[in-house]
Amino acid sequence: MRPEAPGSHELLVRDHTVYACVMGSRAFGLATEDSDTDRRGVFLAPTALFWRFDKPPTHVEGPRKEQFSWELERFCELALRANPNILECLHSPLVESVDDTGRELLALREAFLSRRVHETFTRYAHGQRRKLDADVRTHGAPRWKHAMHVLRLLISARDLLRTGVLTIDVGAARESLLAVRRGEVPWPEVEARMTRLAREGEEAAARSPLPGEPDRRRVEDFLVRTRRASALQPGPYDEVVQGVVRGRGVGEH
Repeated sequence: MRPEAPGSHELLVRDHTVYACVMGSRAFGLATEDSDTDRRGVFLAPTALFWRFDKPPTHVEGPRKEQFSWELERFCELALRANPNILECLHSPLVESVDDTGRELLALREAFLSRRVHETFTRYAHGQRRKLDADVRTHGAPRWKHAMHVLRLLISARDLLRTGVLTIDVGAARESLLAVRRGEVPWPEVEARMTRLAREGEEAAARSPLPGEPDRRRVEDFLVRTRRASALQPGPYDEVVQGVVRGRGVGEH
C-alpha cells in the first residue's frame, strides 16, 4: 500500500489522531440552540513521512464540518508559546477520543503552562477589543458574541494566573456572559468589565504560582520518544523507505 497521495491529508486525521475534543461555546458552557460543534484534534504523522521531500502538513482542516487538527509537533510548539487556543484545547472538558499517545500529551498539560499566558491571552484579548471598538465607531455597537468571548478569555487568564489551573467551563459566569451576547449589557459597562479584568490579570501575574517558562525539555523528550516509537512501527509507509534503501546504490545513476 502506498502512503497518502498529496491532497489526501484528511487521511492523517482519520487514521492517526491521538487526541480529539470539542471546543468553542460547547466546551465553555456557553452553547445556545444555534451553536456549532467545533472539533479540534491532534494527529501524529508517521515518522517515515518526514523522510520524504514532501513533508506532512502542520495542520489539516476537516474532514468534518468545523473540524481542525494539528500535527503533534506543531501543536506542542504552539502550546509552549502559550497560544490560548491550543492551551484551551488541551484542557477541554469534552474529549471525544484519546489513545495512549494522547493520554501522555494530556499528562503534560502543566508542562506547557507558564506566566507567558499573561502576555498571550491578554494580547489576543486586546486585539479583539480594538476590533470591537472599531465596530462601535462604525456601526454604533460591537459584535456582542465577540465581546462575550473577550470577557471569557480575560476571566480565564486572570483565574489561571491566580490558581495555576486552566478552567474552560465558565461555570457561574454563564448567565452574565450570555447577557452580554444578547446585547443586554450597555457597551460602556462591558468596556469597564474588560478594563477591570485586564487589571486583575496583571495583578495576578505578579504573584502567580505558574513558573516563568514552560518545561520545554520535558515536552521535547515526549516528542522525540513518540517520533522514535512511530519510526519502529510497521505500516503502509514502509514501501517508500524500503524503496529508497533498496534502490540505486551509491554512485549509481
